[in-house]
Amino acid sequence: MKKGEIRWYKFKAPDKKRPVLILTRNSVLEYLGEVTVAPITSTIRDVPSEVFLSKLDGMPRDCAINFDHIQTVSKGKVGSLITTLSPQKKEQVRRAVLFALDL
Repeated sequence: MKKGEIRWYKFKAPDKKRPVLILTRNSVLEYLGEVTVAPITSTIRDVPSEVFLSKLDGMPRDCAINFDHIQTVSKGKVGSLITTLSPQKKEQVRRAVLFALDL
């Protein structure tokens, strides 16, 4: 598991299994039991706190990473790798996180 990877995660009901983006920095991942993630949704609002993804990014369909719902989850429940973000998408993530957290 590495920062910038998109992996499956099974959220508690009423939510479902969905992709998440790993946000926790690589240098501490091996020491933590939790990991900070941003959920990915098929609901695309086209707001600055989202990053759009498509098949070109390795996703099964059009979707968006939602940085208004960043959360920390159990690392043990993070599932298999879907894809890894490109450097260009990582820069978009940086800008979206800054916007979402008003930094």
